[in-house]
Amino acid sequence: MLEVGIHEPDKLVQVAHALSTRSRVDMLRLLNTRSMNIIELAEALQLPVSTVANNVKVLEAAGLINTELLPAVRGAMKVCSRNYDDIQISLNSSIRTSKDGMKYYEVEMPIGHYSDCEVHPTCGMASSEGMLVREDEPASFYHPKHVAAQILWFRKGYVEYQFPLEIPQNARIQSLELSMEMCSEAPNYDNDWPSDISVWINGVEIGMWTSPGDFGDRRGALNPPWWEDWSTQYGLLKTWRVDHERTTLDMQKVSDVTLSDLGLDQRPSLRVRIGVKPDAVHKGGVNLFGKQFGDYEQDMIMQVAYTLDPVE
Repeated sequence: MLEVGIHEPDKLVQVAHALSTRSRVDMLRLLNTRSMNIIELAEALQLPVSTVANNVKVLEAAGLINTELLPAVRGAMKVCSRNYDDIQISLNSSIRTSKDGMKYYEVEMPIGHYSDCEVHPTCGMASSEGMLVREDEPASFYHPKHVAAQILWFRKGYVEYQFPLEIPQNARIQSLELSMEMCSEAPNYDNDWPSDISVWINGVEIGMWTSPGDFGDRRGALNPPWWEDWSTQYGLLKTWRVDHERTTLDMQKVSDVTLSDLGLDQRPSLRVRIGVKPDAVHKGGVNLFGKQFGDYEQDMIMQVAYTLDPVE
């Protein structure tokens, strides 16, 4: 089965165009049981060979059929065969299905769209166009401008995000992943500046990562030209995963927290908090990077893998 959705807009347009005429749909129907050459298709559809040849090119470009040149009495003939028995078009950009039937719900949260915070200097935020607020003013984190942030930083405290959880009621969650680019927060930057950064889901601490530093030895791959060289430049991409057995960070176990500890049942949303605890050994702060700063062109991504229980 071919699955194409709104998350692949170019492919979706190409497939939709290939299916937009009756003649091309009829060609796919004729190829249901056997391969046919262009002349056979033209005769079956009572269309000129040139018209069928053009339609074959459209279907081939969309990946719906394969063509093969085979020897004929005079030269070669193009033989067509259908690639897929079924085509699924999804307009829901947040859900996809793997070949084994596992479904994945994914949300990308801009780092400026936090719902709660408590920060202490050094702190600040910027967009790709410039600084958004005055530095080292914790109250500025409540300014409406914060939604445009593409990089934000704070020495102590936390930021918290509210993620929607739009999955069916009969969904059985198998794993929950969070990925984000982050590092410590030092004055200007310091590659040797450890920070114990914790992540919580629904108030449960799933684990802590000791960031080795606030990285500035080179420019971040995505940083805008106005961003100064002496500032924080990039972070490390970290992926947290909670399943029925444990929590891992970049595939290494960090805690015994499991999905059952997070209270995900019947929730329309979940809370994700990133911060440094008051009793942390290394209170080195946090930098969070959006898709226009640092090295990775992404915001904070949550992915939920689930299966569906039979509906009674």
